[in-house]
Amino acid sequence: MSKSPITCHVLDSSIGRPAAGVEVLLEHQADGSNFKELATGVTNCDGRCMSLFPASGKQEDAALVAGRLYKVTFKTKPYFEGSGRKTFYPWVEITFEVPAPDEHYHIPLLISPYSYTTYRGS
Repeated sequence: MSKSPITCHVLDSSIGRPAAGVEVLLEHQADGSNFKELATGVTNCDGRCMSLFPASGKQEDAALVAGRLYKVTFKTKPYFEGSGRKTFYPWVEITFEVPAPDEHYHIPLLISPYSYTTYRGS
C-alpha cells in the first residue's frame, strides 16, 4: 500500500508525549460550501494517523484535487477526558487548501488542555 497523501501527527505538549487514541475526521469541500466526509481514523501509540485518505472506491474521492479545501478535525475532548483532564477545545478543525495534488500533506498538531498549534509538516 502506498503512503497516504494526507497524514497527521498529534503530540500532547502538556505531558511531552504522543497523543494516542485521538479520533480524526477528514473531509473535503464538495460543493463550494458544505464539507463531505472522506475518511476517519484514530492516532496510534506514536500519535500518528498514516492512512488518512479514503478507500471508498468512489472515483471522485480517490485523489487529491488542486484548489480544493480539505478539513481535518481532531476530537480532543475524549482524549483529555480519558486521562481525567478537562479541555477548553473539544475539537480542533484545521482547514487547508491543496495547491499541488501530487504532493504529500502532513498535518502536525500540538495540543494541551488550553492551547493548540499546527503547521504544515513534511
